[in-house]
Amino acid sequence: MSPTPENRRTFLASVTGATAAVALTVFRPLAYAAEYPTRPVKIIVPFPPASSPDVVSRWLSPKLYEKLGQPFIIEDKPGAGSVIGVDAVVRSLPDGYTLLMGAAAPMAINVTLHKSLPYDPTTDLIPLAFVARGPFVLVVTPSLPVHSVSELISLAKAKPGQLSFGSTGPGTPGHLYGELFDNVTGVQMTHVPYAGSGALTDAVAGQIPLMFADFAPAFAMIQAGKVRPLAVTSKSRLSALPDVPSMAEAGVPEFDAASWVMLAAPAKTSRSIVETLHREIKSIITTPEFKEQIEAIGMVPMGDTADNASVEALQAFVKSEIVDWGKLVRLAGIAGSQ
Repeated sequence: MSPTPENRRTFLASVTGATAAVALTVFRPLAYAAEYPTRPVKIIVPFPPASSPDVVSRWLSPKLYEKLGQPFIIEDKPGAGSVIGVDAVVRSLPDGYTLLMGAAAPMAINVTLHKSLPYDPTTDLIPLAFVARGPFVLVVTPSLPVHSVSELISLAKAKPGQLSFGSTGPGTPGHLYGELFDNVTGVQMTHVPYAGSGALTDAVAGQIPLMFADFAPAFAMIQAGKVRPLAVTSKSRLSALPDVPSMAEAGVPEFDAASWVMLAAPAKTSRSIVETLHREIKSIITTPEFKEQIEAIGMVPMGDTADNASVEALQAFVKSEIVDWGKLVRLAGIAGSQ
């Protein structure tokens, strides 16, 4: 029996309705998946609390919440020279919900320092934005009778091997800066590695004469007069320490070095999420308010630099930093030592 026109219309209507229902069922999750983020995002910092990457992360987090409507939760996960924290990010799902606040150590130095790493920063991570560059500060304990870099060099040359400098561990920027200082000035100092903030604590207590310190934890000690700053490791002064000369001004023009902080994600994170984060982070770090915050802790904002122009430019920057920091690691004689 052939269907009547009325039956045919009823049948087509029911099929059309069913198709539309199936379409909604199939495509609605895809539409929601394209909306990022839909839940809290975790930023892993592979360093202790109060380090520069930690401080920067905590400033950036509420701004990202304002921009993207979801909390960005900071989790400090130090250990094994930052390897533990980075490995946790690399092993996470590449869905944009676990990010890394990276730095020179985990993303560049470790490549030459370690015999093997559980990750490759050039293939297992994708950089999102270059947040800031962070020169360190050469500080001495107040009891050390030197008030300038030239006086320190003279004392170190008069007592070869007798002056020691502390760091937060072998292969960290503070250690490599000390080795670079020895190399370019012709002095010979002894490296004393510590865990975490132990070096700064002992410098304050007078147990270690000097160190190249991360600005963020050292600034309060400098302000309180508990350590004496001699120079910053960059070629120009920092606005947060206007009376402290750069290494070039202090008579060591060959010395120009700085760590940095950069947000990254697992390498297979979708391009749309990567571009969203790249765009929104840059919109935050180029504001006058954020620049002022960054400069207040002795860092240099990098929002408008060529290295930050695109994800591809950031990838090229990381590769060049691996080469440059690798030279310092080899100079220190510690390549493959970890």
